[in-house]
Amino acid sequence: MSDTNSLVLWIAGAGVAVVGALLIAMVAVRGRRVPGDQVFRASRWSRGNHLFPTQVAVTPTSVVHYTPEWFGRREQSIHMAHVASVLIETNLFFSNVLIESSGGASPVRCHGHRKRDAIRMKELIEQFQTAYYGAPRTKPAGPEPR
Repeated sequence: MSDTNSLVLWIAGAGVAVVGALLIAMVAVRGRRVPGDQVFRASRWSRGNHLFPTQVAVTPTSVVHYTPEWFGRREQSIHMAHVASVLIETNLFFSNVLIESSGGASPVRCHGHRKRDAIRMKELIEQFQTAYYGAPRTKPAGPEPR
């Protein structure tokens, strides 16, 4: 093999290695954890989560389903007042969570969460709904009726 062919193979190999490293870095960056206290990330070993695992953030005011994609992301938010029900399907290895909305929007479907994470999501949603509906309502500001 000549020196020219050897040099071309080295350059091609270096190019493939750089592209591979960039793809790995992009998958790592796009799959990082969403900031927040109560964020539940699906396992990469589950269906549909190999490259970019889906995440669910439960806050006192809403449930946010976050799925990164190659370019951009898909994010669905349901206000705590509009969460109608939470269904947990437990399989052999992972659990699936279905959060239905009373507002008519499509439900949040999450695959590949650990059983304890799925149960914790449901507990948090119920806790935040209880706090939301159990909090005393304040009267709107305005003049007092006579």
